[in-house]
Amino acid sequence: MIRIVTDSAADLTARDLEIPGVTVVPLGITFADGTAALDDGSMTKDEFFTRLAEDSKLPRTSQPSPASFIELFEEAADAGDEVIVITIAQKLSGTYQCANLAAAEADAKVYLIDSETAAQGEAIIVREAIRLREQGLSASRIAAELETFKKRVRVVAIVDSLKHLQKGGRLPAAVAIVGGALGIKPVLALFDGAIHLVDKGRGRPGALVAMYRQLDKLGGVDPAYGYTLLYSDDKQLTAPVHHYLHQNLHLTGGRVGQIGPTIGTHVGPGVVGVAFVIPE
Repeated sequence: MIRIVTDSAADLTARDLEIPGVTVVPLGITFADGTAALDDGSMTKDEFFTRLAEDSKLPRTSQPSPASFIELFEEAADAGDEVIVITIAQKLSGTYQCANLAAAEADAKVYLIDSETAAQGEAIIVREAIRLREQGLSASRIAAELETFKKRVRVVAIVDSLKHLQKGGRLPAAVAIVGGALGIKPVLALFDGAIHLVDKGRGRPGALVAMYRQLDKLGGVDPAYGYTLLYSDDKQLTAPVHHYLHQNLHLTGGRVGQIGPTIGTHVGPGVVGVAFVIPE
């Protein structure tokens, strides 16, 4: 069997997690008062965003230990299975490096993929791995296909503020200041392993128009893969985005995924966006 391993930054849905042979390694969250939790579903996403709003300081995220990967790899080796590991972009987290260290220590055949993205962008790559596995491709072939496929994955989103990304060290202070003008909502894009400030709009209506504009600029949406709406704490924010994709772009096959603690720590509340695959 080919096992597919990812991390909690992928924010897989409950349906994804029901698929046999898919395992999630959780990242850690440490709050300002020193309490720690794993991003493993023991704290719901809504509970996390409530806590995020109540605390005066941002929590910290931590990558999994190599030991958490080694345990999975050893189980696979004992069963004679191969492993495909899909991690959050290594420019955003040390998770890839931890998995790489673990793979060097394990007897299992491990194929390691830096997704170069996160959240629902990472989940898209996991789902593609599952689809290719169902087609009967070998682990080596799936890994090679994913290395090409990941270059087509895009995430574009509106955030209320860049302060979370700036405080978390994921965005330069100068960029955060540009996006922090009064009444301005930044539009971010995630691709090639990095977060880019690609546009901005006055208020949420202006930011939505700017985000729609970016869908085309980032390469357009391949209808064969549909799209995934993503949000942090308010699902209702996805409604106008869904309407635009369905009515204006005539896209179907949409999913909705809530951002979890790992990514939510760095983007904060009020986020809405879309993950998609550009045409070949």
